Amino acid sequence: MAAVSAKLVKELRDKTGAGMMDCKKALGETDGDTTKAIEWLRQKGIASAEKKSSRAAAEGAIGSYIHTGARVGVLLELNCETDFVARGEIFQGLLRDVSMQVAACPNVEYVSTDEIPQDIIDREKSIEMGRDDLDGKPDQMKVKIVEGRIAKRLKELSLLDQPFIRDSSMSVADLVKEVAGKIGENVKVRRFTRYTLGEGIEIEQVDFATEVASMTNG
Repeated sequence: MAAVSAKLVKELRDKTGAGMMDCKKALGETDGDTTKAIEWLRQKGIASAEKKSSRAAAEGAIGSYIHTGARVGVLLELNCETDFVARGEIFQGLLRDVSMQVAACPNVEYVSTDEIPQDIIDREKSIEMGRDDLDGKPDQMKVKIVEGRIAKRLKELSLLDQPFIRDSSMSVADLVKEVAGKIGENVKVRRFTRYTLGEGIEIEQVDFATEVASMTNG
């Protein structure tokens, strides 16, 4: 992948409205050719999706996914702009795919890193700052190392930052943008709940040998 200047990335962003990272990736994939980069973004549905991202998405649907064996289930709300699109095959396919993604990612707790509460971030920082492998390192170096680890940890908690289970070359966020570009509306993952069979239930441990002995003695 070719090196890309910040100036070229900004020019592409101004032309397409796509995000900085998407523009940088598009230019890298096309050896810095702006025209081809625009085509690349359009093929991915990213350019048009970014321009629609500020529009209200108040319609949509709630989907469900039950994994084989019925031990894991997911409820997920996916929003778009119109009821017509919400009932369409492309939107419903995205709803199924993202619901399945949640089922496959037990560590994911939030839609995006923006939703992670500050107290969770502070707790993670405290844990990382106390790691033994940081002992003896200068404070400035510790801060940089911890910042990198925290950024990685927060992404692990974020649904949109996960590699898409059907195509690991793209993230869930990329998938949503691609679909938004195809259907011509803003699309947002609003919330989800993941259920695991038996989760939270305390099971009493039975000592069968003791139980049998007590029955015999009785």
